[in-house]
Amino acid sequence: MTAHAELTAIILDCAAPKTLAQFYHHLTGWKITHSDDDSAYLGEGTIQLAFQRIDDYKGPGWPDPGKHAHLDFTVADVESATEQLLALGATKPDFQPGAGQWTVLADPEGHLFCIAAA
Repeated sequence: MTAHAELTAIILDCAAPKTLAQFYHHLTGWKITHSDDDSAYLGEGTIQLAFQRIDDYKGPGWPDPGKHAHLDFTVADVESATEQLLALGATKPDFQPGAGQWTVLADPEGHLFCIAAA
């Protein structure tokens, strides 16, 4: 039996939903469609990226076997995008697997994501 569910949102736990929504707005260009002290949503398409406040949230480490998921994005220019994202508060871990096929970054709260050339 298959449920045939439709994915509507990817929600990340965090300490500051509004701040993280602004960061991902700059990364994706997606419109912030909702924002309050407890949650924020990006995107007007069939899938939204959202953030929910969790008291005492601590982001995952890297490399860390406790990391459960990450987001992948493509960009026109990886070097330029990396510089811009670092200026917005991202960090670039020393450990960079993939032999240069992608760049691993962490958002301001430590959620990992990768950028690769489009």
